[in-house]
Amino acid sequence: MTKNYACIFSILCFTVFFSCSEPAAEEKPYNILFIAIDDLRPELGVYGNDIIQTPNLDAIGNGGSVFLNHYVQVPTCGASRCSILTGMLPQTTNHLQNSAIEQFLSNEPEKERPESFVHHLKRNGYYTVGIGKISHSVDGLWYGYEESPEGAKMEMPHSWDEMLFDAGKWGTGWNAFFGYADGSNRQGKNKQVKPYEVGDVDDLGYPDGLSTQLAVKKLKELSTKGQPFFMGLGLFKPHLPFTAPKKYWDLYDRADIPLSPFPDLPENVHPSSLQGSGEFNQYQLGEEKAGLDRKLSDEYARKLRHAYYAAVSYSDALVGKVLEALEEEGLADNTIIVVWGDHGWHLGDHRVWGKHTTFEMAVRSPLMIKVPGMAARKIGNELPVSSIDLYPTLMELTGIPTDFPLDGQSLVPLMKSGRDAQRAAMAFSYFRNGISMRTDRYRLTRYFREAEPTLELFDHQNDPMETVNIAGEFPEIVAALLPQLEKGNTGLYANRDN
Repeated sequence: MTKNYACIFSILCFTVFFSCSEPAAEEKPYNILFIAIDDLRPELGVYGNDIIQTPNLDAIGNGGSVFLNHYVQVPTCGASRCSILTGMLPQTTNHLQNSAIEQFLSNEPEKERPESFVHHLKRNGYYTVGIGKISHSVDGLWYGYEESPEGAKMEMPHSWDEMLFDAGKWGTGWNAFFGYADGSNRQGKNKQVKPYEVGDVDDLGYPDGLSTQLAVKKLKELSTKGQPFFMGLGLFKPHLPFTAPKKYWDLYDRADIPLSPFPDLPENVHPSSLQGSGEFNQYQLGEEKAGLDRKLSDEYARKLRHAYYAAVSYSDALVGKVLEALEEEGLADNTIIVVWGDHGWHLGDHRVWGKHTTFEMAVRSPLMIKVPGMAARKIGNELPVSSIDLYPTLMELTGIPTDFPLDGQSLVPLMKSGRDAQRAAMAFSYFRNGISMRTDRYRLTRYFREAEPTLELFDHQNDPMETVNIAGEFPEIVAALLPQLEKGNTGLYANRDN
């Protein structure tokens, strides 16, 4: 027995010695896949829409963190993207323009402070690839809708190792962005086009299909690179025109698609708080024109909503191709996936067809973050979050320090536990000479203008569609919220009483 114990003891010592002497496997840094989808409302299955067909986006949400009340800082493409990329609230009225990135990033030399979170990742060892519309320009170059991209400057000159785009039969990025299946585009046809199209094409028949093809090819290359990567994929649809291959239209019976639950003007609101659907009306062959003085017919409104749903389902299918490539290349278990809509879109709500308001329909959009090994969670309506929160979130997840101030706050505590005692329940948005603040229950908006009323208060507990401004009825609530709203006044409207 003594010999047996001695033998066992020797074997254990031998095993412990050699197991301890072997170096631990080095933990690989996360890769990041950032999918930006233009004009995407939270109209997804995982957000509670049981009609729209979005199985791939739903799979990301069901496996990750879904932020039910996520708000963009500005309800227009370029300015919204400027805020999320820099992690900063808008500081001037120029930060509210589509040209914000061009004005504040494109002409700047490389500085100690990074120009974007992509730039910060690149400085810290990430290989960065952009495909499609990540900043405002659809191919990362700064040029006008009807200009040639020849010799154009990069919008984010220090952020990308590679910026890729395949303009295909459309020739240029902006032609592709406003393109139709036959290779034509809105500007080339002098706006004599419809705001929708049923395309008799496959998935490669529109520009987003070509961008996805580039992404799949690039993932194969990145899988062998031996370096953590950030890939940004910017999909156009469902931005106008609402175009998609016919098979995505065929997913729906139009009669099943609901109309807006509130297609009327809100009460006690000045028309200047809304907008006249000017972008939508540029598609001059549409059957009807939109305006605050009239509603579209139910038939046409339902057709347009059908078109929007088809465009969303097309983007969803393309996301599925990228997810499949992640799996095939062995990258899925080490890649953070972020899905972000750059703002919402009124689909006839409040008689508006478009973005460009500070109402819930324009500033609320999807945000989903899937981290390998992290439990899935839905972050509820009582905790509004902002696009500017993504920058510090990615830095915390990747262990990269930031020694410079950011306006956002990391979402990691919410993602891990669903709670964050350090987070105030408020998110700020800016547009139309106004600041809007969303709390767990209310939206308070203050406009700096002459048109009255300049204060709007909506109670989301009783009025989720923001149909009645109750600021005049509940001045005590306004008085309690105004000091909080002032925390969002970054100097944008300093010294302006009206």
